[in-house]
Amino acid sequence: MSQGHPSHLEVAVQAARAAGKVISEALSRPKDVQNKGTFDLVTETDKECERLIMETVKGSFPEYQFIGEETASADGSPVELTDAPTWMCDPLDGTTNFVHQYPSCCVSLALWIDRQPVVGVVFNPVLQELFSAERGKGAFLNGERIHTSSTKEMERAVFATELGVIRDPAVIKAIFDRIASVALVTRSIRCAGSVALDLCNVACGRLDFCYEIGFGGCWDVAAGSLIILEAGGKVLDPCGGPFNILGRRVLGTNAHLDKAVVDILSTFELYPNEPPP
Repeated sequence: MSQGHPSHLEVAVQAARAAGKVISEALSRPKDVQNKGTFDLVTETDKECERLIMETVKGSFPEYQFIGEETASADGSPVELTDAPTWMCDPLDGTTNFVHQYPSCCVSLALWIDRQPVVGVVFNPVLQELFSAERGKGAFLNGERIHTSSTKEMERAVFATELGVIRDPAVIKAIFDRIASVALVTRSIRCAGSVALDLCNVACGRLDFCYEIGFGGCWDVAAGSLIILEAGGKVLDPCGGPFNILGRRVLGTNAHLDKAVVDILSTFELYPNEPPP
């Protein structure tokens, strides 16, 4: 990076904080809510934040590719990731929380180059918590280094997962069957409505692992996956294979519990509408 030119991380933080300010100001106001599906919501704030983030990162790196949740949803075509430098953005992860004024939502922004994450930023504007990571440089929460937990026993573990937006009875049964089996051998479960924040909460040791099958897209996990890795954790497929950023499946762990979790999750049959490994 030439002298005087902002770094990738600086631009990502600037964009995330700017979008977070928009979210904070809109949180308690009436919202123009639209439906992408019966249970999948989008607001004007989502769209405004994505425009703002795109303008910010394109202003500094105009030649880079950009994959945003709302742009991709409007376009409708399959998301493709190349070796080219590519920003991946969820302008408001936890839109349902935002609509209901439940204080768990965030901006998620990551830069991937050669199909590998190099920068990740997740900003919760309600709590003013900024998670950040650069490849090979560690993970941070508001500038302080963070690490995953040291929990080695499943019975001491707290985990998170999400219900997603599909309300097909077979899919709901699959989700709750998995939850029941994991919950039987762990201390507790959290379901806070944002997979990006779930990953970050594993990274800083608040959770011991999290998983989700069938979330919206790469933008949900592009930043959080790097933040976990740089905090000393692991990111993989819930059935134990390599993590695929386009696979809509993720397991993030503290690096001690991945085998125990995979041993449970890999025994379950996938139901229609669930993405396969």
